[in-house]
Amino acid sequence: MALQQELDALRAEFERTAPAERAALYTAKVEELRATFPKEQALAVGAMAPAFTLPDATGMRVSLADVLARGPAFVIFYRGGWCPYCNLQLRAWQRQLPAIQAAGATLLAISPQMPDASLTTAEKNELAFPVLSDVGNAVARQFGLVYSMPMEVRAALTANGKPLPGFNGDESWELPITASFLIGADGRVAVADIELDYRRRMDPAAMLAALAETAA
Repeated sequence: MALQQELDALRAEFERTAPAERAALYTAKVEELRATFPKEQALAVGAMAPAFTLPDATGMRVSLADVLARGPAFVIFYRGGWCPYCNLQLRAWQRQLPAIQAAGATLLAISPQMPDASLTTAEKNELAFPVLSDVGNAVARQFGLVYSMPMEVRAALTANGKPLPGFNGDESWELPITASFLIGADGRVAVADIELDYRRRMDPAAMLAALAETAA
């Protein structure tokens, strides 16, 4: 099953079982974000990717420069392991990991979670690629992806046992827009998929096809 089909099925089940007002709130805030987020500020195709070094789930520091010295990289920004849509996305990328490695590329997943939360995410989803902690969203901000979660959604997540400060270690309630980048070995962005609706994600297979095209 394609990733978006999985995400759509998850959304349908949520809307069937969740309180109607909560489902309506989430949809309304997605549309509000579409109307207000300055998407043009996000890193675009042809731009140089910002250099960064972040800790993985075990505390080991991973440098984009070191990764690109070995070949191209897929850099995925996700909200956190508390988000079921993100977990589906991460597992979809894990299924493609052998093909990614065969193509000489590296996969990096970035969220604002603290390393302990990232470790839980990696273990829960059986991930064999680096899951990096961008505490404070410093790198996501360089990519032009950061927004502040609306107060109504903060209250809903807190009521649902998912208060972000407990995962991210700060009180900002800031998250990255879900985004997928293919960065060439030269450091330039070859593909940039910026998705303002967290319930939609670019399929890893499409990103791999884009990598094959750039290598042709």
